[in-house]
Amino acid sequence: MSWSAYIKGFKSFLQLEKSLSENSVQAYIRDVEKLSQFMAMSFPDTKQEEIQLEQLQAFLKWIHEAGLSATSQARIISGLKSYFKYLLLEDVITINPTDLLEAPKTMRKLPDTLSIEELEKLLNGFDLSTPEGTRNKAILETMYSCGLRVSELTDLRISNVYSDVEFIRVIGKGNKERLIPIGSSALKFIQIYLENIRVHILPQKNCEDILFLNKRGGKLSRVMIFYIIKDITMKAGIRKNIHPHTLRHSFATHLIEGGADLRAVQEMLGHESISTTEIYTHLDRDFLRDTLNRFHPRYQ
Repeated sequence: MSWSAYIKGFKSFLQLEKSLSENSVQAYIRDVEKLSQFMAMSFPDTKQEEIQLEQLQAFLKWIHEAGLSATSQARIISGLKSYFKYLLLEDVITINPTDLLEAPKTMRKLPDTLSIEELEKLLNGFDLSTPEGTRNKAILETMYSCGLRVSELTDLRISNVYSDVEFIRVIGKGNKERLIPIGSSALKFIQIYLENIRVHILPQKNCEDILFLNKRGGKLSRVMIFYIIKDITMKAGIRKNIHPHTLRHSFATHLIEGGADLRAVQEMLGHESISTTEIYTHLDRDFLRDTLNRFHPRYQ
């Protein structure tokens, strides 16, 4: 069988048996297609069932020399491992050549965080005499109070803000819902926005229940949130590379530094794996040293 026939079967396997999202499926298919292109150029006489570890290592060298980052290389290897596992299940191969294939070491670079003082500067920097200033203040208060992703913020619905019990319901990755506590300050500015700004905006079709709207009554875009944060960061005189995810990272970091349980933070962030949450527990050396100083009986 040709590469295209096997890839077609692999795609069905990912969709039907693995239930992956369309974006994930397409990413896996692109990874396999890269390998098929390489094999056609470098080893045109080798059939799929004859591929050896050495040829896969040559492929890794090829994508490395093409300038792909270690993270991208690791992702491609993950895709190829899934593909060859599929071929093994289908009895196309009897030995998996990716078993000994090693991914390059990747470093997880953490984004800048904001100190509590810097956050105060941001949150107090809006002009509340303007509709946009009032709305944007409510947006940042909500993002930081709940550690929201941008998509969760832009999709947030009025009907999912439970002011009486101080919780919001959000739709996260994989269309999964979760309840997150929301602080009184964020609720206060949401209420001000609803009663004084949003009430004067005619929502577009299907946006009637969306909380934060643009001037035309439509849903805010991810890019718009980025510009709002960049603008207020510049006005506050903060010289860091701040973007929407920085608020989420700061939310988690401040909770951990304040003594919050990692599992609770995991639940609020909507992470399936605790290892993902650990990325957000970046604690500076001074904090770690201070913790040892205060609590370790032999650290003096």
